[in-house]
Amino acid sequence: MQTYPAVRLLIRGEWRDAIGGETLPVSDPATGEVIGKIAHARKADLDLALEAAEEGFKVWRDTAAFERSKLMRKAADIVRSRVEDIAYMMTREQGKPLAQSKLEVMGGADTIDWFAEEARRTYGQIIPARFGGVQQMAIKMPVGPVAAFTPWNFPINQIVRKLSAALSTGCSIIVKAPEETPASPAELIRAFVDAGVPAGVINLVYGIPAEISEYLIPHPIIRKISFTGSTPIGKHLAALAGKHMKRATMELGGHAPVMIFDDADLEVAIKVTAAGKFRNAGQVCTSPTRFLVQEGVADKFTEGFVKAAQAIKVGNGLEDGVTMGPLANERRVLAMEDMVHDAVSRGADLKTGGRRIGNKGNFFEPTVLADVPTSAKVMNEEPFGPLAIINRFSHFDDVIAEANRLPFGLASYAYTGSAKTAHALSRQVEAGMLSINHSGLALPEVPFGGIKDSGYGTEGGSEAVEAYLETRFVTQMN
Repeated sequence: MQTYPAVRLLIRGEWRDAIGGETLPVSDPATGEVIGKIAHARKADLDLALEAAEEGFKVWRDTAAFERSKLMRKAADIVRSRVEDIAYMMTREQGKPLAQSKLEVMGGADTIDWFAEEARRTYGQIIPARFGGVQQMAIKMPVGPVAAFTPWNFPINQIVRKLSAALSTGCSIIVKAPEETPASPAELIRAFVDAGVPAGVINLVYGIPAEISEYLIPHPIIRKISFTGSTPIGKHLAALAGKHMKRATMELGGHAPVMIFDDADLEVAIKVTAAGKFRNAGQVCTSPTRFLVQEGVADKFTEGFVKAAQAIKVGNGLEDGVTMGPLANERRVLAMEDMVHDAVSRGADLKTGGRRIGNKGNFFEPTVLADVPTSAKVMNEEPFGPLAIINRFSHFDDVIAEANRLPFGLASYAYTGSAKTAHALSRQVEAGMLSINHSGLALPEVPFGGIKDSGYGTEGGSEAVEAYLETRFVTQMN
């Protein structure tokens, strides 16, 4: 029988309780029951973590890139060997179906492997000099100890990118993992510890998010931050980092448009976008949300998409056949109810769903709204739940105007049979990522990040590594 553990802090290679002995409860979103507890870090614990990160950085930056890569590859193999246990913990604390939890764990191992290979490729430059006997070099050095702040929707995926990028470049890190979903991140980090990463290189804390971020970000030991979360909080943390000249990567909220043209393959579009919309109960920053469908195929697409939504089996993620679990907390249920009520009151057509399921757990029906006016709350605020909007458009310029109307610019999607249309979309859609005719985002080797109010920097591809490196110029006359 698998069990849910008591989760502790990791500081200087030691799994330990908080100095003050405080804990926070962890609940199962499918049942509402308290299933565990986590150590609650305060300032004294953070001071120990900062000291450990400073010491760990001195060791890790001088560890050969080849050795760092080997340890990371070993950690990835350990993660794969423990996939069943880690996935179980994730489903208990986050709610997503067990199959999706397993995919996230295995995807996390692939991300570690990819960054492990990048660890061996942090190249500098030799710059031709103007004078004989002069050598000019641009060398890459790790930026220093990192503070990473991650959300609950993908407990491993959101941490493993930051953690792997930091370790691959020689940085140490303090991870502030999500209090709602603490066990699976702890097991991810345990794999690195068991692989032999030196004490202090990775530190893990939990507590009150505002208290931890307000203390770590200004601290002189921390040289870089990476945050994934909402736009309002991201703006606040970015301003705090800027005040103290700290480098920052920000992956913030989105409100992804999905542009369906008359010449699209509707069968593919419906199948792929419905799966994407209701994955993780819509609690995905890149979730397709505003479906903008050209008039010639709008009725057919809407009918097919509604059927796909109604076919989804909602339930406890540990049960066989369940394809959508509960929302993470009661707040998300209330937010869904509010957005649906607001949209309908403004004239939107509720095609399916729109209600809470049962009185136990945080379950909500897969929901589709059509003909939603732009004044509705859901057209302007990220729903972050199982709610899809289907609106019509006539011409290319109309869909571009709506796709770009909001300040968000994270993910976007399009379905068209026209190479000309696809090319125009790639130039005119204001988003950090655009996937055309398939779902092709978030692989380890490709960029992952937004523009506008959706943040800056990338957490995938080679650019993700650059964010953890400083370029230093050395010139020498022989």
